[in-house]
Amino acid sequence: QVQLVESGGGSVQAGGSLRLSCAVFGYTYPSRCMAWFRQVPGKGREGVAVIYTGDGTTYYVDSVKGRFTISQDNNKDTVYLQMNSLKLEDTAMYYCAAMYAPSSRNCGRWEAFGTWGQGTQVTVSS
Repeated sequence: QVQLVESGGGSVQAGGSLRLSCAVFGYTYPSRCMAWFRQVPGKGREGVAVIYTGDGTTYYVDSVKGRFTISQDNNKDTVYLQMNSLKLEDTAMYYCAAMYAPSSRNCGRWEAFGTWGQGTQVTVSS
């Protein structure tokens, strides 16, 4: 059974940095889309970054481009989200998600992600 376990959230002042980690357990397929989503109370989950583990292709939403970096370790069983220049509006619960995909072209289908972690809170203060 696939399990995703996030860590690394916390509180930081605006302009600061945090790195989130997502450990992947039990995933049979080596090539998959791994994404980070975030959610604030009263709103739906927003996909912010995705990486295709097969070739390292990445994609970011405009609001985090140039500030966030998604990456994976060499074993492809941990995915990271390095968040720099954090803003107040980055405050949210952050979730790791996974989806099997034959190519990176499928990774932009945010609605298709079906395996989720428990989430880790990120709070940015002024």
